[in-house]
Amino acid sequence: MWYNTTMVHFGNSWDEILSDEFEKEYYLKLRAFLKEEYGSRTIYPDMYHIFHALQATPYEEVRVVILGQDPYHEPGQAHGLCFSVQKGVPAPPSLRNIFRELEAETGITPPSHGCLESWARNGVLLLNTVLTVRAHQANSHRGKGWEVFTDRVIQCLNDREEPMVFILWGNPAKAKASLITSPRHKIITGVHPSPLSAHYGFWDGGYFTGANEFLRQNGMEPVDWRIPE
Repeated sequence: MWYNTTMVHFGNSWDEILSDEFEKEYYLKLRAFLKEEYGSRTIYPDMYHIFHALQATPYEEVRVVILGQDPYHEPGQAHGLCFSVQKGVPAPPSLRNIFRELEAETGITPPSHGCLESWARNGVLLLNTVLTVRAHQANSHRGKGWEVFTDRVIQCLNDREEPMVFILWGNPAKAKASLITSPRHKIITGVHPSPLSAHYGFWDGGYFTGANEFLRQNGMEPVDWRIPE
């Protein structure tokens, strides 16, 4: 099992960039906590998808970061990319709202599924602030160490020379804004797309069009937000 070794392997440039994290005290405590949790409870996503966001989008390929809160906590939903579900799983309400906003901004018709893998392969890092959760218990792994790890991810991205866009949805994501200090990058914030909060300021945020406008202005390829069936 992955928790029987101190190292995590992403299979790309994140391996070298984050290698020191896995020996740090906070991470060793987090790993021990996760070993107990996965051994005694139902935890999402499955342990082999925890780091899927970093495995799918190498450091040097990131053009946009979408930062969420913690994984979906109902069966079959979470697979390591924030807001995404695998094909065959009904799109949760938050994702349906994201698709609604995408269509309003860009005219892109939402797909019949909720898998955002194509975004991840197209330079969009789909990261949560906390990477695991107990079944049926939102925020149940908050404060266990994941925030320290994802802070480090954001800091590494902030240090990169090439500009990128950070889309921060919800208060846990917006709390990371203080880590994004380089004027090279653009920050776009909004409330969480959950139906419980979306009406407080998620709509008309210009997330997708704003990100692509910034990328074009900096001589970079815009993101293709279309999602193939």
